[in-house]
Formats: sequence, C-alpha cells, structure tokens
Amino acid sequence: MPRTAPRICPLCEATCGLTLTIEGATVTGARGDRDDIFSRGFICPKGAAFGALDADPDRLRGPLVRRDGQLREAGWEEAYEAIAAAVPALVAEHGSQSVGVVLGNPNVHTMAGALYPPLLVNALGTRNLFTASTLDQMPKHVSSGLLFGDPFAIPVPDLDRTDFLLILGANPVESNGSLCTAPDFPGRLKALRARGGTLVVVDPRRTRTARLADRHLAPRPGSDALLLAALAHTLLTEKLAEPGPLAEHIEGLRELADALGSFTPEAAAPACDLPASEIRALARDLAAAPTAAVYGRIGSCTVEFGTLASWLVDVLNILTGNLDRPGGALFPLAAAGPRPRPAGPGRGFALGRWHSRVSAHPEVKSELPSAALAEEIETPGEGRIRALISIAANPVLSAPDGRRLDAALAGLDFMVSVDPYLNETSRHAHVVLPPPPPSQSAHHDFAFNGFAVHNQVRYTRPAVPLDADRIDECEIHARLVLAVSGLHGAAEPSTVDDLAIRAALAKETSDRHSPLHGADPERLAGLLTGENGPERRLDLMLRLGPYGDRFGAPGFVAPEAAPHEAGLSLERLLAHPHGIDLGPLRPRLPGVLRTRSGRIELFPDPIAAELPRLRAALAERPAALVLVGRRHLRSNNSWLHNVPALTGGSNRCTLQVHPEDAARHGLTDGGRARISADGGSLDVPVEVTDTVRAGVVSLPHGWGHDRPGTRLAVAGADPGANVNQLLDGTRLDPLSGTAVLNAFPVQLAPLP
Repeated sequence: MPRTAPRICPLCEATCGLTLTIEGATVTGARGDRDDIFSRGFICPKGAAFGALDADPDRLRGPLVRRDGQLREAGWEEAYEAIAAAVPALVAEHGSQSVGVVLGNPNVHTMAGALYPPLLVNALGTRNLFTASTLDQMPKHVSSGLLFGDPFAIPVPDLDRTDFLLILGANPVESNGSLCTAPDFPGRLKALRARGGTLVVVDPRRTRTARLADRHLAPRPGSDALLLAALAHTLLTEKLAEPGPLAEHIEGLRELADALGSFTPEAAAPACDLPASEIRALARDLAAAPTAAVYGRIGSCTVEFGTLASWLVDVLNILTGNLDRPGGALFPLAAAGPRPRPAGPGRGFALGRWHSRVSAHPEVKSELPSAALAEEIETPGEGRIRALISIAANPVLSAPDGRRLDAALAGLDFMVSVDPYLNETSRHAHVVLPPPPPSQSAHHDFAFNGFAVHNQVRYTRPAVPLDADRIDECEIHARLVLAVSGLHGAAEPSTVDDLAIRAALAKETSDRHSPLHGADPERLAGLLTGENGPERRLDLMLRLGPYGDRFGAPGFVAPEAAPHEAGLSLERLLAHPHGIDLGPLRPRLPGVLRTRSGRIELFPDPIAAELPRLRAALAERPAALVLVGRRHLRSNNSWLHNVPALTGGSNRCTLQVHPEDAARHGLTDGGRARISADGGSLDVPVEVTDTVRAGVVSLPHGWGHDRPGTRLAVAGADPGANVNQLLDGTRLDPLSGTAVLNAFPVQLAPLP
C-alpha cells in the first residue's frame, strides 16, 4: 500500500513543505503539504518533480575511483583509502595551501553541506576556499558586514505586511526568491497589491514578476547603483529622509549626504536611460509609503558595482526609516542560528585579511573569487593548488571561462568530488563520492531560515530508508574529514560530530554571557538526543539558539522569543512534523549590530573609497549592446537539466533579442547568431521578443552540457550554451570579488 511522508523541498530557496507518496522505496508523487506551517500547500514544478529527480537513472549509486586514467566503480573503503593516501601526502610535501576547496550552490540545500565543510576546511588548514557566493550574493554579505558588522545580518523585506515593495534585479516569480526565503512568492506579491499596496519592479526584462507590478522600470543593465544613489540623493536633498528611531543607531549620515551630492536624478538619468522625473517620483513615492521595503538580488549583485548597489538598497531602507520595522526590512531569527548577544560594539567586519597567490585578490568572508580558481591551479610556484575537493559544485559551467578551468582541472595531481552526477566538473575527479537521493536524507534548512520572511523551524527525517549499498550524506562528509586528516581507519565517523559538539559546548560554557557559563560540557553533551551525530548537533544548535531550552538553565528566558516559542529542542521539533511557527519577524536593533562602533556605520571607508569609481560612471559612454542572464521556474543553475519533467517547453537556452536589435544585426526568430565577448564566442539559437529592452540580449545560465565524459543523458541531448564562456574572469566587483555575470558588452553576428 502507498504511504505518505513529509519532506522539505531542497530544490530552491523557498523551502516548501512537500507530501511525498511512496510505494516500497520509490517516491511516486509529490504534492504541497497543506499542513506545513510555512508554505501552506504551495508547490512549484521543481517540487512536483521531486520523485523524478530522486529516481534519476544517471545518479551515481556508488563511488568512482580513477584507475589507469579511467573512472571505474569502486567500494567505499577503496575510495576513502585513495583519498587518505593522496591528500595528506600532498599536504606534507607541498603545504596546506596546495589543497583547494570548492563549494557549490547545492551545499546550502543539504544538512551535510551546512555541517561539515567548515570542519573540512579547518582540518586542511587551507585558505584556498572558493564558493558559489562570488558568483551570486557576496556583495550583499560585504555590504551587510560593513553596515552592521556581520556579513550574515541580511535584512529581508517583510512581504506580508509592507505597503510598498521596490524590487531590483530579481525575478522571484520564477526564482521563488533568493536571500528572501518565501514560499509562494507570487501569491505574496498578489496579496500585497490586493491589500492596496504598490509593487515596483526594476528590470531590463519584462519578466513574470514585472508583469505583476504596478510600475515596471526598464533601465540600462548595470546602472542599479546609479539609480539607487539618485534615489538616496533625492531623499536627502528634498528633506524626505526620516530615519525615525533608527537615528540614534546611525553614524555617517552627514558624510553620506556629502558623498552623494553629485548623484542627482538629472546626472544619473542618461546612464540609467530613465527620465529624471521618473527617478524623483519613485523616491517620493518610496518616502510617502506608510511602510516600504527595497529588495535587490542577483541582477544587482553580479554587476560591476554590485557591492555599492547592495549597500544602497539598505541605505534607502535606513533613510526612509523602514529598516528593522514591521512592513519594512527586518532581520530574521533562525532557530538553529546563534543566540542573540548583548548589544554593544563588536569585532566589526574586515576585507582583505589575506590575498590570493597569483592576482592578489583580497579574501572576503574567508573566501577567494571563484574566477581566480583556474589561475591558482595553473600558475607554478609555492602554494599552487595541486589537489581540489569539490563539493556539490560545477564551476566549469558556473564560473567564468569554463574552458580554461576545464583544462586546469585536468592538470591537478588529485581531485575529490562529492556529487551525485558525473558532470562537467566531477568528470575530472580521481574519486567521486555520490550522496544518496534526497528521499533518503534528513533535512533542516540551516542557511535559508536565516533569510526567511517568517520565523519558523522544520525538520524532516529521511522519507525512505537508506539503500544497503549507500552511505548517508553526512557520513560521507565525516569520513572525508577523517581521510584528509590522516585518521582514516583510526576513528569512527561519529568522532567528527562528537568533536564538533564538544567544541561548541566548551565555547558556550566558557562564555560569561551564557546562562550555561560554568556548566560541565560532558554532562550537557550526554543530554543531547537524536539517532545519529547530525541529529545531536541539530539538537545542540536548537537548544543553544534563540528559542532553545538551554538545557533547562535556571531562570532562563529566550531574549527574543515569546514565552510560548521558547524551550525548543529536537525532541519538541520531532513532535511537530509540519514545523513550529515562531512568529513574524520582529525588530532586532541594536542587538544585531557587531560593528566596532556598535552603531550602523552608514558610510564605511571601503564604500567611500569605491564611490569615486561610481561617480566616474555617470559620464561613461554605455556599450551599444549588453547581456543579462535569466532564470526559469523549472531550472536551478546547472543541476536540474537532467530531469525530463523540468526540461523542454519554454525552458530553453535561447538568446533573447529585441526586435530592433534583431533587425539591426540581421537576425531572425528561430535563426542562429554568434555572440562574442571577452572570453570567446558562442553559437546560439535566437528568440526575437520585446520582453527585453532594446540594447539588451539575454541568455540563461547553467547550460553547456556538451563535454565528453559526463553521464547526463537528458542534459546532453539538449546541451545549450555556457553563457559564462563569454567571460574571461577579469571583470569583478572589486569589493566582493564577485564575477560580473550581467551587463557586460557583447557583439552579435548572424549565422547561416
């Protein structure tokens, strides 16, 4: 008989609750979980295809080990023995910097990806860490770090209570949201308008989100920072800036006003290709709204001035008094996140504590630019990356100049890939460790609850028992930590979790601000519940988090939780399979601030140093034709193109071209074109459409499945073109090291 089981969807940032239908050990269906306290039954095509992804015949069932130049099936013990023989020896001979680590986007969609990579990097002692953040949201981490002292203190729009929402560079109707975890984002936008609110979308494409808007502005791509600066200038010069209660927590307002003096709407209008009157009107409407929130995402991050644009988004929220108030932009409080600490000065946020070996790129949040990975492998000398550990990453497609990186990976001494597929990157590995399908894995959203528009907590155990020939994903990671540490065979995988638990408890019990100060860490560790190490670690994080029971510490009340929300533990969470509602977002200032001043540092020095470059852009002659990416509801980067239910139809890799540009370049709908830029050329099919503005072409990211040696039958049958091959990796946002993947100049030519 079929049975059902709840499962949090791991396929995008919305984290919707699913109800899986299971026959034997096979997922035969997925629908929205109507009892889920966060998503309330909403589901998108990706969630509906959960079963097809879970049962994809191209998923690897067991490890692969390279023998005589070929990847061949192997047992788990052989795979870890190969790692244990290679990595510690390379470190001993060439030093810890000879090993690099690459973390891909799917890491944040799994428990293992949240719990173990920090332990792996620490065990290796390497500073060569590259993640998907410098291909996506790093500018927001940098701006938040500079403003608030914490790169993870990212305010999100209070979608359910705001009166005015300004969206830049985001298409949440198709992406389901990003750095703003909100199941049924389209429904929330429609509800905003239904209650009399206003939605304004700024995007060079008439996206599905833009079609919902009261007002759609289509500026020149890459001009977001100039537009935002002009909006801030208008608020300041027309005396519309009213920070309200925020004023006592702000420093640098006068310096900001002086620095933005030249960014008038009239000065910005030509560069943005928007009327100055329209810019002024938008600023006035933003200021006049009872509550408002400004939200910018990947289209405003992966551009030349991504960090300045991200900073100015929050500057506008601050100037209008909408930061940290209901209906504005607030800081979520994740149940498994760190507990709130007393308000006061903190350590602040620093950039460039070290630099990359070859091009001296500054580190950001302990990470180096993904665009620098190839040169760190290729360039001879001390500290050259000789071994690489790639976890759920496919930088050959996601980073600039995949051909160069492809060649560099082929020259590594050793490579480990933790990946369910043999894809464009993992095909170079010497050992591939495939995790089990998602139905056989437990799930809690460590990352995305920190960006959720409503505080809640959910956890689902595996819906299907683990196959006898597979290893749980968390155990795969724990064994990897032991193998690179030279402890393979000398310790059990559970040792990794035990050490992490004891380290966390030692830190907690030595903290004089903790209600557990002075307690016995061993006794507390013995009180944890859970069926395995990862569950015990989750239990610990819940207990020590902002709503936790603190192991029953006398007189303890969670400082930012309502009384009925406190007392959280794994045991309590397991009793609520559809989640626990922890209430709407609440104001958290000044407690969230960790700047050295203990205040919002509105005009920090790195921003001040970068602003003249933006000022110079006011007078620059824009490129005649620029490219922007796009996202489809049935895609998520490069890792869902092998599921038949999610491919085809409108989810195609086409170059969208405005009719005027098509006529000028001699292109026809359904024909082919050659598009060229810094990194090379691509031959692509043309789609003529007025949904892109003139002077802009659009090609989706995540495609290019045409390399030999992969095992992606569906993706390989319709490979598409890798848009990032148009880039050579030299275009970066200097403050964040983020690759410029949007608004770069291109040239077009027709093909026969």
